[in-house]
Amino acid sequence: MRTLPATALAVLFSSAVLTAAPASADTTRPIAVSDADDTIVDGLHQRLYFSTRYENRIVVTDYTGKVTATLTGLPQVRDLELSPDSSTLYAAVEGADKIVAFDTATLTKAAEYPTGDKTVPSRLAHADGKLWFGYGDQWDSGLGVVDLTAETPTVTLDLAAGHDFSSPPELYADPDNPGTLLALDAHISSGPMVVYDISSGTPVIRVSAQKGGFYHDAALTPDGQNVIVAGPGTRALTEYRLSDLEQVRTYPVPSEPETVSVAPDGTVAATVLDTDDLGDTYVFSSDPGLPASVRNLSHAWMPWGGHSMNWSPDGEKLFVLTGNNDSTQFHAVDEPRKYVGTLKVDAPTTATRAKSLTVKGSLTSALALPTGTPLTVTRTDLESPKGTSIGTKSLGTAGKFSFTDTPPAGGKVTYKVTYAGDASHTAATVSDTVEVSRATPALTLNNNGKVYSYGADVAFAAHLGTTYKNRTVEIWADPFGADKPKKLVKTGTVNSSGNLWVTLDMSRDTTLTAVFKGDARYAPKTVKSTAYAKVKVSTSLSKHYKTGKIGSTTYHYFHKNTDVISTTTMSYYKDRKQRLQLQVYYQGKWYDGNSEYFKLGTNGKSAVNLGHSGTSGIRARVRSSYINSSSGDTVNSTTHGAWKYFVFTS
Repeated sequence: MRTLPATALAVLFSSAVLTAAPASADTTRPIAVSDADDTIVDGLHQRLYFSTRYENRIVVTDYTGKVTATLTGLPQVRDLELSPDSSTLYAAVEGADKIVAFDTATLTKAAEYPTGDKTVPSRLAHADGKLWFGYGDQWDSGLGVVDLTAETPTVTLDLAAGHDFSSPPELYADPDNPGTLLALDAHISSGPMVVYDISSGTPVIRVSAQKGGFYHDAALTPDGQNVIVAGPGTRALTEYRLSDLEQVRTYPVPSEPETVSVAPDGTVAATVLDTDDLGDTYVFSSDPGLPASVRNLSHAWMPWGGHSMNWSPDGEKLFVLTGNNDSTQFHAVDEPRKYVGTLKVDAPTTATRAKSLTVKGSLTSALALPTGTPLTVTRTDLESPKGTSIGTKSLGTAGKFSFTDTPPAGGKVTYKVTYAGDASHTAATVSDTVEVSRATPALTLNNNGKVYSYGADVAFAAHLGTTYKNRTVEIWADPFGADKPKKLVKTGTVNSSGNLWVTLDMSRDTTLTAVFKGDARYAPKTVKSTAYAKVKVSTSLSKHYKTGKIGSTTYHYFHKNTDVISTTTMSYYKDRKQRLQLQVYYQGKWYDGNSEYFKLGTNGKSAVNLGHSGTSGIRARVRSSYINSSSGDTVNSTTHGAWKYFVFTS
C-alpha cells in the first residue's frame, strides 16, 4: 500500500484546513536514490521514504527532497507500509527473509518479524490490524500475515486460499473498506486480480477475474471500493470495482503507464514511460469529460518496475522521481491539478531602431484558454535594463497573439510575455530577443606604427565621434612579452574635442586598444594601435692607451699586441642576446669582418674580448645591436648602437 488511508488523514489534518499556506514554486533537485522500489509519504512527520533494493537502504527526505536520514543494512529492501497512525514504518527485506519495523519518530528499529528461510518477502499491506505480505519467487509464491494484534506477533504463511500465484502478490487495502484485501497476480498475462475477504482473519476469495495481467502499479480509491491499475496494455489506466471487478473507467495515456497514485479527493495521477518525450506525468480530474493535465518533468524515460510517485496526504503536492541511477531527480509539484500552459513567443531576429516590429506567439493548454485572456508584456533594453511595461495584450483565437512595438533603443532588446495563470492553469513566462540596429561611431587611436626611443614618454589620444549618451572610453595597454599582462591604463569621459589622452613610458613594443562600450543608439567599437620601442644600447672599449681623431672620427688607440675588450650595455630581458658586429677599414672602404650573438647578463652587460691584430696600422670598428627575434625575443624593435672605432699601433 502506498498512501496513508483517508480516515487517518482526516484525523491528522483536521486542523490544517483552517489556514492556507502560501503557494510556492515547484521543487526539483538531485536525489541519491537509484531505482526506487517503493515510495511512501508520511504526512505526520512531513517525510518521504524511498526503498532501493540495489543499495540495501531506505532514503528519508523532507518535502523538498532534501535527504534527512538513511536507514541501512536492509538487503534487497522492497515494499514499504505505514501504520494507520503513521507511528511505524514497515519494510519488506527480501534478502534477509524478514519484515523490519521502524519507529517513525526516532527512525530507529522497533521490531523484526522473520518470515522463514527463503521466503523472500517483498509486498506489504496493512489491514484490520494485521500486516499482510506477499512472498516467494515465481510459482513458489504465496500470501502471509503478521498478526500485530497478538500479544506476541505471529507469522502465518500459505494463506492464498487455493490460488497459485505466479509471483509474490502485490497487495492493497484501505481501512474505509475493512475486511478486504486486494492481491494482484501481476507479472503474467493470465494473472488475475483476486479480492479476499479477510474479516475472519483467514483469507477467503470473494471474487477473482483475469484482466490481462502485467499490471505495473495500482492504487485504491479514497473509499477503498475501487482500484486503478497501470494497465492492462500500454495505452491506459483502468479502474475496477472491488465488489465484482467490473471496469468503471479508463484513463487514456499515449505511452506505457508505470505508476499510479490517487489523492484524497479522488484525483488520479500517473506516470508513463514517455519514450517520445511528449509528457511523462498525467493528472486526471474526477470529471471524465475534462482532459488530463500533462507535465513533462524529464526528457529521459521515466522509471519503471517500482512505485516512484505519490500524493502528499493533504492532496496538495505530487512527489515524482525521474531518471535513474546517478541521475535521479526529485520533483515536488505544487499545483498538480492545474493545466500547464505552453507559452511561445517569436520576435524578429533583427530590427531597425525606431521602426515598428511585430512579435507573435501562442498560449496553448490541454484545457484551452478563452479568447481575450490577458498577457502582460515587458520590454528590456539598454534604456530600461530593469524592464518597462508595454501594456497588456489579449489572447486571440486558437491561442494565438501578436503585438507591435517601436524599440527606442538599439542593441539586445528582450520581450517577456507573462500569463498570470488562473484557478485551472499554471502561470507561464517566456522571452525572446531581437538585435536592434545601432549606428557605428567614429573611434580612432593615434601613433599606430611609430617607433620611439627607449623610455620615451609618448602621449596617446583616443578620439570618439558623435554618440548618444555614453562619452566614456577605455584605453588598454598590452606590452609585448608574456610577463606583462594587458591592463587598463585610462578610462574616462572624452573632452569637448572628443579626445581622451594617456601618456605611456615606452620601454617595450605595445599594442593599445581603445574601447567604446556603446549606448542605446551607437554600437560598441574597438580600435587598436601598435607603437614600437627601441632598446637602450651602448658600447664601450677598454685597454686602449689613448683616444684621438683620425679626420673627424674619434678612435681608441691600442698597442698591436693588446686585446680589445668590447663591453655592451643593453636593456635586459630574459635570455636576450646582443649582436656584436666587427668591420675592418681597407683602402678607403669598410668591410664586414664578423658578427656574433652574445648573451646578456642579468645586469644587461656583455663583455667580449676581440683580441689583437699583432700588426700596426689596422683600423676597425664595432657596434652592438638588438635584432628583433634573432636576439632571443620580440618585445622591442630592432635597434643598432653607435659604432666604436679603434686602431692598432706599434
